[in-house]
Amino acid sequence: MKLTELTTPALVVDSAILDENLRIMTKALPGERLRPHVKAHKCSALARRQAEAGHKTFCCATLREMEGLARAGLGHDLMLANEVVDARRLGALDARVTVAVDSPETVAAAADGGVREVVVDINIGLPRCGCPPDQAGRIADLARGRGLEVRGVMGYEGHVMGQADPAERAALTEKAMELLLGAHAQTGGDVISAGGTCTYAINAWATEIQAGTYALMDTAYTYEDMPFRPAFWVLATVISVSGAYAVANAGLKSLGMDHGNPTIDGAKVWFCSDEHITFAPEQPVKVGERVRVWPAHVDPTIAYHERLHLTDGEDVTDVWEVDLRGW
Repeated sequence: MKLTELTTPALVVDSAILDENLRIMTKALPGERLRPHVKAHKCSALARRQAEAGHKTFCCATLREMEGLARAGLGHDLMLANEVVDARRLGALDARVTVAVDSPETVAAAADGGVREVVVDINIGLPRCGCPPDQAGRIADLARGRGLEVRGVMGYEGHVMGQADPAERAALTEKAMELLLGAHAQTGGDVISAGGTCTYAINAWATEIQAGTYALMDTAYTYEDMPFRPAFWVLATVISVSGAYAVANAGLKSLGMDHGNPTIDGAKVWFCSDEHITFAPEQPVKVGERVRVWPAHVDPTIAYHERLHLTDGEDVTDVWEVDLRGW
């Protein structure tokens, strides 16, 4: 199949760039120094490619991702980096399962659901999940009191990822890790799990890095110090031309927009609506032409689509199902 034969909008991956991104990360963080976060791609075939590169431990955000990786035979060491109040589906998995806990209720859910291992989730600056650092010891004691093994702590310096300046990003990461290390001193365990694509090279405190974006990459994280290149785009078809602008058939329902507008090479994007992207091309375009739309945020973009089309030039060489989407 050729790219021109795809029904648009279609999610397209450049195989060579994907392989290079994986190679760069494997060299930087070999083996268990990286716990790839599959929420970024929701694809067990891509996770298998990461495992073949030496990264056999995985991080997940949903029960569906955990179950899908276990079914795919990738359950060597799975961490649900998220809280749940019903862990029965996790306890039933044929895999090594660790779940994040940050309260007596989530500790009880893990124990009652048959989960055997947990990490204490710590709030290190991003106001999302996680207990205050000074409560880490109490949560760990509660977990051990329910017969759970506390592997250590996790925290996500997500509030740091948007810092384009490397020095500022490094300084904020260090402050966040001071909080996480203080919590770890209370909990014990071998694991200090943290980080992401934008801090993978500067977070020297975590025992493992939970990076996910690096594999496919997006335009929001393409800082000057990032070696990874965008490997995916949404292929769209020009369906209307009106003087100074044109419209293609990819919009809010096929593009993650929370990190900003997508981009089109050689054009200025004006806005997106449900099924349309309106843009002003530098050179005239015709109805029926194909354009590459580069999303700003990989994670939600992938979740809108059912499959990834791997390419070599204009040839579609493989199709991977986005089989971990949903909950």
